[in-house]
Amino acid sequence: MQITEDAAVTVRYQITTPQGKPLDAGTLAYLHGGYEGIFPKIEAAFDGQSVGFSATVDLAVEDAFGARDESLVRTIPKSEFPPGVKVGGQLQGPGTDGQPQMYRVVKIKGPEVHLDGNHPLAGQALRFQGTVLEVRPATASEIEHGHVHSAHGHQH
Repeated sequence: MQITEDAAVTVRYQITTPQGKPLDAGTLAYLHGGYEGIFPKIEAAFDGQSVGFSATVDLAVEDAFGARDESLVRTIPKSEFPPGVKVGGQLQGPGTDGQPQMYRVVKIKGPEVHLDGNHPLAGQALRFQGTVLEVRPATASEIEHGHVHSAHGHQH
C-alpha cells in the first residue's frame, strides 16, 4: 500500500543535529494527510511511498519546533513550587496568553526554580532519518480523532 491521505503510517526514526549528533530515536505512528502528527516537510517526503522506503530530511528551525520563545522562560520562587517535582520534571502553569502551558524544570538554584515552556529542541535545525515500517488504511475512528490509535486501544 502506498502512503496517501488517511493512511496510518509507522516509521522508525532517528533525529540528529545536521552534524550528526544523536538527539532522539524510536518508532512513531502518524495519520498521513495534514493531521499535524508529523512535520509537513517529512510528511511530503513520505507521500506516495510504501513499506521499506527511507528518507533523510533536513529541517530548518522553522520546519521543526520553531524558534525559542524567551517569554516562555520563567523563574519562580521555590516556595511556590509543588513538592516532589525535580529537574527534568514538568508542570502546567499559565502561559503568556493566560492559557495552560507545560513547563520543564531546567534548574533549581537556591530559592529559585527555573522553568522553560519551549520544546527542548526549539531553536535547532534537525536532520530526520526515517524508514517506513507499516502502512495501512486508517480506521474511521482514527480519522475522526485525527491520529493513529495504538494496538492496545484508544488512549489520549
